[in-house]
Amino acid sequence: MFRSIRIDAVLIQAVIAGALSFAHLHDLAEAAGQTGWKAWAYPVSVDLLLVAVWRRLRTERSGLAWFWFLVALVASLGANIATAGLLDLDHVPAWLRILVAGWPALAFLGGTLLAHTPDSPPTPTPETAPRTVPVVDRPAAPDPAPAPEVSEVPAPESAPALPEAPAPAPSPAQVSVPAVPPALVDHARKVATEHRTRTGTDIDTATLRARLGVPEDLAGAIVAQLA
Repeated sequence: MFRSIRIDAVLIQAVIAGALSFAHLHDLAEAAGQTGWKAWAYPVSVDLLLVAVWRRLRTERSGLAWFWFLVALVASLGANIATAGLLDLDHVPAWLRILVAGWPALAFLGGTLLAHTPDSPPTPTPETAPRTVPVVDRPAAPDPAPAPEVSEVPAPESAPALPEAPAPAPSPAQVSVPAVPPALVDHARKVATEHRTRTGTDIDTATLRARLGVPEDLAGAIVAQLA
């Protein structure tokens, strides 16, 4: 099964721009006296220098890389501007012929320097740089002042303490009875009926508490309502 080919507009634009720049460099080199295969070699030389500079700039932003980037950019951009009608290609000036003829040596020098110049060590980032913790001399804490001596003073003779009266027992009205939801009472009544049918006896508080899983006081209140 064939995969669908996706057309990338950026890639198409890059191919068109590269082809036009390649043709402009070829036309300028041919007008400057470089005929045959030599005129086609000039665009390749400029593009290769741009590629070498780009690879260098990916790893190091040095002044050497930026210098040769400007040289290759001026060579490519200048050729495109020169072929736009601003320069008579039938009568190329002598200085342009000299520049075109000397370009191979200049491009070879730039490519050699970019390829054989060692990379500079990367600068440490704040994450990788070692941290130094400053040591601050702190003065020693002063010794605590001695506590003042307290002389013992005999307590004055007091009357014998009277026995405390016992606290009154809470009245039945004061004992709080937990509120039982009606739905829980109905469910407990069904459980008690099933227990009476099965055993023949009324359900007690402990059994109801185990069956319903409620606290003991709530189970007592439910039993009181079922009685």
